[in-house]
Amino acid sequence: MAKPNSGVAQLNRREAIERVAWTGLGVASALMGGGALPGLASQSGLAGLPAVIPSPQDERFPKVPSWKTELRQLAPNVYAYTQAGGPGIASAGVSNAGCIVGDDHWMAIDALQAPIPANAFIAAARKASGKPCRRLVNTHHHGDHVGGNQFFLSAEIVSHPYCREEVLKTVATTPRIWEKHEGWAVGSEDRKVVPPSTTFEDKVTYYYGDTVVEFRFAGPAHTWGDVIAYLPQHKILFAGDVAFFYVAPYAHNANVTKWLETVDKIMAMDVETIVAGHGPIGGKKELAEMAEYFRLLESETRSRFDAGMSAGQAAADIRLGKFDNWLGPERIVMNTVRLYNEFKGTAVPDMDVEGTRRATEEYNKIKSAGAKHA
Repeated sequence: MAKPNSGVAQLNRREAIERVAWTGLGVASALMGGGALPGLASQSGLAGLPAVIPSPQDERFPKVPSWKTELRQLAPNVYAYTQAGGPGIASAGVSNAGCIVGDDHWMAIDALQAPIPANAFIAAARKASGKPCRRLVNTHHHGDHVGGNQFFLSAEIVSHPYCREEVLKTVATTPRIWEKHEGWAVGSEDRKVVPPSTTFEDKVTYYYGDTVVEFRFAGPAHTWGDVIAYLPQHKILFAGDVAFFYVAPYAHNANVTKWLETVDKIMAMDVETIVAGHGPIGGKKELAEMAEYFRLLESETRSRFDAGMSAGQAAADIRLGKFDNWLGPERIVMNTVRLYNEFKGTAVPDMDVEGTRRATEEYNKIKSAGAKHA
C-alpha cells in the first residue's frame, strides 16, 4: 500500500492569489458560491460552497491543449458542438452538445447551460441542417446540460427518469430572470425550468434517415441518470459527462466505482470518436486517461483514508502529476469526499454538501498555511 506523503504541496503567495483568481472565473463564480448563475448550481448541489485553492501545476508535464467553439461535422448528418476551453479559459459549466439531422428536423443531444450558448448552438445547427429542432435528449440533470432546455421551444425533451425527477426539484428555487454573466446571459431574459416530457429506462433507438442513434442508460456513473448516444454505423459516441477530456471530472453526484465499470464497457465497444461532455473531441485514448485520473486518485485517497486522515487533509496532501494540469484541479476536494463516502458505504445520489464544505475549509486552511510559509 502506498504511504501517504507527509508533506503538503506548497503555494507561494502569488501562486495562491493567481490560482484563486483563475478558480473564480470557473467553478467559484459559475458554480461554487459566486452566484453568477443562481439555480444552475443547485441542480448539481454546488451552490454556496466556498472556492477551493488548487495545487500548482506540475511543471514536469505539458499544459493541456486548447479547443474552440465550433459545430464540427463528424459524419453525414452528424455534428458535434464544442464550447471553447483550455489554459486560461474559464470552462466550468461549459459543456458540449450534439446534432443529428433527419429528413424534416434535427435532434439535439443536450441543451447547454444558458441563453447565449444554447441559442448559438441552435443557430449553428439550424444553419447546417436547414431544418428546425424537434427533439432534445438530456444526457443527465446538471444545469450545464439542461439549463438551455427552455430555448428548444417546439422540441420533445427526452431523458432517463432520474434526470426528469432531479430537474423538477429545481423549479421552486430557480430565479425567474437569468442573471447577467458574460458569454452566458444578457441578464434580462426570462428564465424557466423545462423538464423532460418523455423518459426511458434502459434504451431507446431513433432512426434519422440512414443514421441509427441508440441512447443507452449508462448509470450510475457521473450521476444516477446518465445516458449515452451510440451511432454504430459511424463508430461515434456522444458520452455526456461520462467522459471528461483534459478537464478534471466532477464526482460530487457520482459512483466512481460504477463510473469506471461504465468506462470499461465503452472501451469494449466499437467506437472510434467520442464527444465528451467537457473537453475537445477525442477517442478511447482520452477516455482511458480520464479513467487513469480516477484510478490514481482512488489509490491515493484509499491509502490516506486507511491512515486515518480526514478528507480535507487527504485532498491537500495528494498530488496527481499530469492531472494537476487538467482544467479544474480544485475538484480534487469534492472527488476525495465522494471517494471517502464510497469507502464508508455512505454514498448516495445526492452530493455530500456539508462533508464537502468541511473538507474544503480544512483543505484551504492547509493550503493557506503552506502559502504563508513558502
